Parts: sequence; C-alpha cells; structure tokens
Amino acid sequence: MTRKIPDKWQSSVKAIKAVQVAFDMDEKIQLAIRTQALQAGLSPSDQIRDILGLSINKRPKRPRLTVSLAPNDYLVLAEKYQLEPEQQLEIKKKLMDELIHHVIDKNL
Repeated sequence: MTRKIPDKWQSSVKAIKAVQVAFDMDEKIQLAIRTQALQAGLSPSDQIRDILGLSINKRPKRPRLTVSLAPNDYLVLAEKYQLEPEQQLEIKKKLMDELIHHVIDKNL
C-alpha cells in the first residue's frame, strides 16, 4: 500500500532524497573555496555546486552570522555584560553591539 505524501510536504521531497557529501581536504583549499563563496555572495555549498557546474538555488537568503552558545557561555557573557544568564535576548543585543563595534574599530 502506497501512502500519498501530504501537499504541504511536497516541496520537501527533493530535499529528502538529497545526500550531503563532505570533503576532507587541505585547509588552504577549503579557505580558498570559502573566500570565493564570500566574494560571490554564495554559501560554500553553493560555491561548490557552481564549481562543479551544478545548478544553484537562486532564492534570496537572509544574510546572517551564527554562533552556538552553550549554557556556560551565557554565564560568562551575562557576567561580562552585567546581566542575568536568563536574559538571553539582552545578551544577544550586547553581542551584536560588540560585533558591530569590533568591525568599526578595526575599520573593516
């Protein structure tokens, strides 16, 4: 018996069939590809697809930076910013301000 995939999941069918491939290569090669991607406004994955002659999804992406923070990181940052560890939104605002000032101060 074949089950029909609900309409709301149809767009995910291709992604389900995709297989992620990881490359272990020299750091200089990885850095070069990442740099090319950054200069082209692409993700490293899209840059690899472009190099390989594969199609790239042209959907607009929200540019953002990410960092993973463990509970202990929130303790350290809360102390640094004189906040409580539970004030994660306020800590995030302070992080953004610090990153912005870092770039301004370094004239980047």
